[in-house]
Amino acid sequence: MAKKLSVLLDEKRLSALKGCGLDDKIESLFGGQLKAFSVEVSDEKAKKVMDSFDSARVDSRGYITDVPIAFNRVMYEEIAKAKSLGEVVIDNVLKRMAEIKEMAAKESEYLPPPDF
Repeated sequence: MAKKLSVLLDEKRLSALKGCGLDDKIESLFGGQLKAFSVEVSDEKAKKVMDSFDSARVDSRGYITDVPIAFNRVMYEEIAKAKSLGEVVIDNVLKRMAEIKEMAAKESEYLPPPDF
């Protein structure tokens, strides 16, 4: 059974993607307080993601969670570049896994506070 990855969208990300054809793919979470994309991932590719990060797990909904912030950032970048939620997105993310792991290692050293 395929797994899913959720990519949260803030106002900046939403406005950057406005009109690119993905508007109907945006899901509302927590009564509309959060917006997100759900990207379907094959079992083979989900295993690659899971094997790449010790903290990654699959929750009861079938979503891969507890991946580094760097992974989610690259997922968004690839979605924005491809203007798609298709398999090409996860393929491109997997190609950048060495870069993601390097950024994730820096996260564990120091995670800056968010900008408000």
